[in-house]
Amino acid sequence: MAKPEPTAAAGVAEYRGASALTDDLSFLLARANARSIAAGNAALSEHGLRARSYSVLALAASDSRPTQRELAEFLWLDPSQVVALVDDLESRGLVRREPDPNDRRAKVVQATKEGRVRFAAAQESARSAELDQHSRLTAAQREQLGVLLREIAFSG
Repeated sequence: MAKPEPTAAAGVAEYRGASALTDDLSFLLARANARSIAAGNAALSEHGLRARSYSVLALAASDSRPTQRELAEFLWLDPSQVVALVDDLESRGLVRREPDPNDRRAKVVQATKEGRVRFAAAQESARSAELDQHSRLTAAQREQLGVLLREIAFSG
């Protein structure tokens, strides 16, 4: 008789002792990222967004007036991915492209009024999902994690 398949939770618990991976910081970051993205996407779905489109909308709603190239660099995405994300948001009336006054060849991406409203609502959902995802951490640990991740994410 075949052995029954372990549940997902049992399977994860079984591999926690595999120190070759559980001590590997890159693996841990990738796994934590995957879990965080899944939770974020679930929370953002009610707003018609996913993590990447939310990130573009967040930057477009800021006062920084990013170009598509700057979006690609900051989000660590291929420029063609950013074009597709901006195209989608623009087709839904959430952002618009405007000429960059500093470079006629470039376009800045700005949130529309509707985009700013959508972003504000989505931001609440994203923050709630983040707090839920990191509920095992104290406020001080969450702050420390943020400091460490910013150091890794934005180091030269």
